Amino acid sequence: MNGNSRNLWKRRSLKMMAAGGMTAAFLLGGALTASAAGGLDMHTEYPGMTAKAGDDLTFSLGFDNSGAGCDAALSIQSMPEGWDGYISGGSSRISRIHVPTGTDTADATFQLEIPADAADGSYEVVLEARASDGVYDTLTLNLDVSELEVSQGDFSSEYPEQEGAAGTSFSFNATLINNSAVTQSYSLSAEAPDGWQVSFTPSGESSQVASIQLDPAASQGLTVRVVPPDNVAAGEYTIHCSAISGTETLGMDLTVNVTEKYDLSLSTPDGRLSFDTHANEETDVTLSVTNNSNVAVENVNLTASAPTDWNVSFDTPTIDVIEAGATVEATAHVTPSSQALTGDYVVTMNAGSNETSDSAEFRVTVKTSVLWGIVAVAVIAALLAGIGWVFRRYGRR
Repeated sequence: MNGNSRNLWKRRSLKMMAAGGMTAAFLLGGALTASAAGGLDMHTEYPGMTAKAGDDLTFSLGFDNSGAGCDAALSIQSMPEGWDGYISGGSSRISRIHVPTGTDTADATFQLEIPADAADGSYEVVLEARASDGVYDTLTLNLDVSELEVSQGDFSSEYPEQEGAAGTSFSFNATLINNSAVTQSYSLSAEAPDGWQVSFTPSGESSQVASIQLDPAASQGLTVRVVPPDNVAAGEYTIHCSAISGTETLGMDLTVNVTEKYDLSLSTPDGRLSFDTHANEETDVTLSVTNNSNVAVENVNLTASAPTDWNVSFDTPTIDVIEAGATVEATAHVTPSSQALTGDYVVTMNAGSNETSDSAEFRVTVKTSVLWGIVAVAVIAALLAGIGWVFRRYGRR
């Protein structure tokens, strides 16, 4: 290669190096410019949710900016047909947002309405924030739509039906579940027939409560105590129990089958179980027969057990029917023996049917007849008179 050729080659090499340096400088400058524009990030805490048709959802949007502050245009890039949504800031809908440099320097809200007729399935909603062609970000929201209310809690009892006689205290074991993602306070109540008592007690505790607070995804065992009136009629009764929070109303039905109960009570109108009488003298005693059963009692027979040679009879030996909760009066005629000595005796009155019975013991005090008192006084007076005559006649000798 001659000298001219070598010089020409050097000049071409220098031009190529210069061109390459300019290109490298241009690319480096572009990269620095892009870096100065920064990276824009749009995010939300829960980009995937499960919902049901007809729900209104709210997504909180946060923005990061690793470059210089910028104004970003906000838009919905894609959304299922028939769905509705918008981005808001403060109390107004917005289309642009200013994002200063830094982490979580701006925020907005995305409101999404799912149609009531939306079919079950998985859906996507894509949002975009764009400051320029090189500075933008997209956010994809994944929605699983299901007819099931996955956030709905539960209030139920494993054995919601029990049977027993009137006056029985029924205890149901129930469970209250908070399936939501937030803490909820539930107010407890019950709808029962008049005269019934219903109470709620947390499992393992002794104090009754009217409300209870549950953490997210937590459950609480409860004892529901149901006490019907003593004389409640036989039959099937339903008690509706509710657990109500600020966002949901949970309920369960408890069933009580009350069986027939038979119970008679024998006494007197004033409750006294004693009286006075005289030998061979009839005394009337008023009896009260009360039907504490929850059904009518038929053919109630009145009988008595008394000392030997005493006589006890009734004006109504058999009461045809006593309705539930009713009281019927009858009269007993008690005549002590003519040989009865003064003192206390026991007479037992009985009231009974084929199903139930009751008895009451009466203390009967037999007193001396007034006639015998008069006779005794007369005898004593005669004796005194005789003694006086004897003293008068023979006393001076």
